[in-house]
Amino acid sequence: MAGKAALGLIGLGVVGHALRSRRFRERVIVGAIVLGALRGLGQENRASAFERLTAWNKRQVQRLERKAERQARRLERKARRLKRKAERQARRLERKAKRQARRLTGRGETKDSQA
Repeated sequence: MAGKAALGLIGLGVVGHALRSRRFRERVIVGAIVLGALRGLGQENRASAFERLTAWNKRQVQRLERKAERQARRLERKARRLKRKAERQARRLERKAKRQARRLTGRGETKDSQA
Protein backbone atom coordinates (compact mmCIF):
# COMPACT_ATOMS: atom_id res chain seq x y z
CA MET A 1 0.00 0.00 0.00
CA ALA A 2 2.84 2.33 0.76
CA GLY A 3 4.24 1.61 -2.71
CA LYS A 4 0.95 2.61 -4.33
CA ALA A 5 0.86 5.83 -2.33
CA ALA A 6 4.40 6.63 -3.33
CA LEU A 7 3.62 6.01 -7.01
CA GLY A 8 0.54 8.20 -6.68
CA LEU A 9 2.60 11.04 -5.18
CA ILE A 10 5.21 10.71 -7.90
CA GLY A 11 2.46 10.78 -10.54
CA LEU A 12 0.95 13.92 -9.03
CA GLY A 13 4.37 15.56 -8.99
CA VAL A 14 4.95 14.76 -12.66
CA VAL A 15 1.49 16.08 -13.61
CA GLY A 16 2.07 19.25 -11.54
CA HIS A 17 5.45 19.78 -13.17
CA ALA A 18 3.96 19.23 -16.65
CA LEU A 19 1.18 21.70 -15.98
CA ARG A 20 3.69 24.35 -14.89
CA SER A 21 5.81 23.76 -17.99
CA ARG A 22 5.39 26.38 -20.69
CA ARG A 23 6.39 23.91 -23.42
CA PHE A 24 3.69 21.46 -22.28
CA ARG A 25 1.01 24.18 -22.34
CA GLU A 26 2.13 25.23 -25.85
CA ARG A 27 1.86 21.65 -27.07
CA VAL A 28 -1.59 21.28 -25.53
CA ILE A 29 -2.73 24.51 -27.22
CA VAL A 30 -1.28 23.49 -30.61
CA GLY A 31 -2.86 20.04 -30.22
CA ALA A 32 -6.25 21.60 -29.47
CA ILE A 33 -5.97 23.87 -32.53
CA VAL A 34 -4.96 20.93 -34.74
CA LEU A 35 -7.83 18.80 -33.41
CA GLY A 36 -10.29 21.63 -34.05
CA ALA A 37 -8.98 22.09 -37.59
CA LEU A 38 -9.15 18.35 -38.28
CA ARG A 39 -12.67 18.25 -36.92
CA GLY A 40 -13.69 21.10 -39.25
CA LEU A 41 -12.03 19.39 -42.20
CA GLY A 42 -13.81 16.17 -41.36
CA GLN A 43 -17.17 17.92 -41.26
CA GLU A 44 -16.48 19.70 -44.55
CA ASN A 45 -15.31 16.45 -46.09
CA ARG A 46 -18.46 14.67 -44.94
CA ALA A 47 -20.59 17.51 -46.29
CA SER A 48 -18.90 17.50 -49.68
CA ALA A 49 -19.02 13.70 -49.79
CA PHE A 50 -22.75 13.85 -49.06
CA GLU A 51 -23.20 16.46 -51.79
CA ARG A 52 -21.30 14.25 -54.25
CA LEU A 53 -23.40 11.27 -53.23
CA THR A 54 -26.60 13.28 -53.68
CA ALA A 55 -25.50 14.47 -57.12
CA TRP A 56 -24.54 10.92 -58.13
CA ASN A 57 -27.89 9.59 -56.93
CA LYS A 58 -29.72 12.29 -58.91
CA ARG A 59 -27.78 11.35 -62.06
CA GLN A 60 -28.57 7.67 -61.52
CA VAL A 61 -32.29 8.40 -61.11
CA GLN A 62 -32.29 10.49 -64.29
CA ARG A 63 -30.42 7.75 -66.16
CA LEU A 64 -32.91 5.12 -65.02
CA GLU A 65 -35.85 7.35 -65.97
CA ARG A 66 -34.41 7.87 -69.46
CA LYS A 67 -33.81 4.14 -69.78
CA ALA A 68 -37.41 3.38 -68.75
CA GLU A 69 -38.74 5.94 -71.24
CA ARG A 70 -36.65 4.44 -74.06
CA GLN A 71 -37.85 0.97 -73.16
CA ALA A 72 -41.48 2.13 -73.09
CA ARG A 73 -41.09 3.73 -76.55
CA ARG A 74 -39.48 0.54 -77.86
CA LEU A 75 -42.36 -1.56 -76.53
CA GLU A 76 -44.91 0.80 -78.07
CA ARG A 77 -43.18 0.58 -81.46
CA LYS A 78 -43.03 -3.20 -81.19
CA ALA A 79 -46.73 -3.37 -80.32
CA ARG A 80 -47.58 -1.22 -83.36
CA ARG A 81 -45.42 -3.42 -85.60
CA LEU A 82 -47.07 -6.58 -84.28
CA LYS A 83 -50.52 -5.07 -84.78
CA ARG A 84 -49.72 -4.13 -88.39
CA LYS A 85 -48.25 -7.58 -88.98
CA ALA A 86 -51.40 -9.24 -87.60
CA GLU A 87 -53.58 -7.01 -89.79
CA ARG A 88 -51.53 -7.88 -92.89
CA GLN A 89 -51.70 -11.56 -92.04
CA ALA A 90 -55.48 -11.32 -91.56
CA ARG A 91 -55.86 -9.64 -94.98
CA ARG A 92 -53.68 -12.33 -96.59
CA LEU A 93 -55.77 -15.07 -95.01
CA GLU A 94 -58.97 -13.39 -96.21
CA ARG A 95 -57.62 -13.17 -99.77
CA LYS A 96 -56.48 -16.77 -99.60
CA ALA A 97 -59.87 -17.89 -98.33
CA LYS A 98 -61.61 -15.98 -101.15
CA ARG A 99 -59.31 -17.57 -103.73
CA GLN A 100 -59.99 -21.03 -102.35
CA ALA A 101 -63.72 -20.33 -102.27
CA ARG A 102 -63.62 -19.21 -105.92
CA ARG A 103 -61.66 -22.29 -106.89
CA LEU A 104 -64.08 -24.55 -105.08
CA THR A 105 -67.11 -22.84 -106.56
CA GLY A 106 -65.45 -22.71 -109.97
CA ARG A 107 -64.66 -26.44 -109.83
CA GLY A 108 -68.15 -27.24 -108.67
CA GLU A 109 -69.62 -25.38 -111.64
CA THR A 110 -67.37 -27.11 -114.11
CA LYS A 111 -68.26 -30.51 -112.73
CA ASP A 112 -71.95 -29.70 -112.79
CA SER A 113 -71.78 -28.36 -116.31
CA GLN A 114 -69.88 -31.46 -117.50
CA ALA A 115 -72.30 -33.88 -115.95
